[in-house]
Amino acid sequence: MWLAARVLPPTPRSRHRFDLLGAALNALTLGLLIFGVDELGRGERGAWAVGELAAAALLGAIFVTRERARTAPILPVDLFRRPIFALSVGTSICSYTAQASAFVSLPFLFEDAGHLSQIATGLLMTPWPAIVVVVAPIAGRLSDRSSPTLLGAMGLAVMTAGMALLLVMPAQPTWGNVAWRMAVSGFGFGFFQSPNNRLLVGAAPPERSGAASGMLSTARLLGQTTGTALVALMFGVGAASGAGVAGGVRLSLLAGTIAAAGATVISFVRVGHRRDARRG
Repeated sequence: MWLAARVLPPTPRSRHRFDLLGAALNALTLGLLIFGVDELGRGERGAWAVGELAAAALLGAIFVTRERARTAPILPVDLFRRPIFALSVGTSICSYTAQASAFVSLPFLFEDAGHLSQIATGLLMTPWPAIVVVVAPIAGRLSDRSSPTLLGAMGLAVMTAGMALLLVMPAQPTWGNVAWRMAVSGFGFGFFQSPNNRLLVGAAPPERSGAASGMLSTARLLGQTTGTALVALMFGVGAASGAGVAGGVRLSLLAGTIAAAGATVISFVRVGHRRDARRG
């Protein structure tokens, strides 16, 4: 706090009051969405789940409509009119959904089917974040010298390949089978993360950097939460079909691979938008 007070430039205080109603609508929309997906996974109260999802859609529409008319919205609707910003948010949500689908589901496979301890499971999960720690700073430096859109798209393509490799992994994988697949996924995710963050925040004007940073965090948390809810849904489908835990993990990885592929497509679309903007 002391260092921030000395280094950061002074910012005038906002005269707008905190939007309690907007915050409540936002929380209810996201909460009902996640609870609805989770209820679908349980398979016990289908009508209740549909009602929650319908309520989430209705409240979400009310929330967005209300935010459009506000001078200081919680949801930066004006920034979503910028293609690079909107595409970067969508890419971030999909990529974190894919990551969460792997991070949440794979430990069940290792402990249930592989009969590994929690420590061994943690070690098997380590290559992904370890590679991200190494690669992300390098990708950040490269994005200052070359096209961040292209770097992000290439990283997501590698991540999609890694997710697909995890999907077709043997039913009883060795440590080596798991480790190199996790490393490939982590390499792609690390190469995507820093350039995408740079694009998302840089797409907003300087005076809107706070709103852009807020959306950066929101996209990450929404993707992680959605991925976790999808795992619950896939495990429910796997249990209903008699496939058990292994089937639920496979379905979760399939959903994650699809999410990663969607993020890759969005990211390559973003490359075209950025080129058009430069020509214009």
